[in-house]
Amino acid sequence: MSGRLKEELAKELGFYDTVQKEGWGGIRARDAGNMVKRAIELAEQQLADREQR
Repeated sequence: MSGRLKEELAKELGFYDTVQKEGWGGIRARDAGNMVKRAIELAEQQLADREQR
């Protein structure tokens, strides 16, 4: 996952301030899991959009 995507997801999920203060090691395991889950959802949506074309 690119750094830019990780930052965007952290902003969307509401824990980017923690990343800025403490780095990626400062986020909770739950937040990391939610970030991965959201990344998967976005990837699945992109695939679905491509298949409809």
